[in-house]
Amino acid sequence: MELSVYNIKGEDTGKKVTLNDAVFGIDVNEHAIYLDVKQFMANKRQGTHKSKERSEVSGSTRKLKKQKGTGGARSGDINSPVMIGGGRVFGPKPRDYSFKLNKKLKALARKSALTLKAQESAIVVVEDFSFEAPKTKDFVSVAKNLQLADKKLLLVLADQNKNVYLSARNVVKAKVVTVSELNTYKVLDCASLVLTESSVAAINNF
Repeated sequence: MELSVYNIKGEDTGKKVTLNDAVFGIDVNEHAIYLDVKQFMANKRQGTHKSKERSEVSGSTRKLKKQKGTGGARSGDINSPVMIGGGRVFGPKPRDYSFKLNKKLKALARKSALTLKAQESAIVVVEDFSFEAPKTKDFVSVAKNLQLADKKLLLVLADQNKNVYLSARNVVKAKVVTVSELNTYKVLDCASLVLTESSVAAINNF
């Protein structure tokens, strides 16, 4: 697949880049995408949830009433789960939600996500660029020139660029990542994928 290369003014430079079919033109594996996104979301969970069981609730351990002869159900101490203010039965405990996936499966999921974006014609290629100083206004101007101002976009750079990153940091619908940070979730979470020429070359080697 060939795409035109635009400059930051939104003008067609006349150059073309070729997207590698081994990355942007594979058979989409939806289950691999599901597993990779599930792992990404699971790994973000803190897992610090905790409720108190009857042994952890503050309260007397005195038996509330005698076992027999009251005409009512027997009862233990006030910390019993059936009592108001008592402990919770089978409540949540701190746990680790993360799980492992094979590298080949994660690579397949990432390629599948990139293929989906290519099929949706949601990929825009721009010339490599930088800003002299961090300015949100400059980044917003670039997004407008590319007709992406109202879309959720992900800009992929080949290497770290502090000025571009800081310029986009306050833009709600924009995120900037490097090729090494690119993952399935981030690709799917954007409406438009903006690649620089050098990032295309790096992604073609995935």
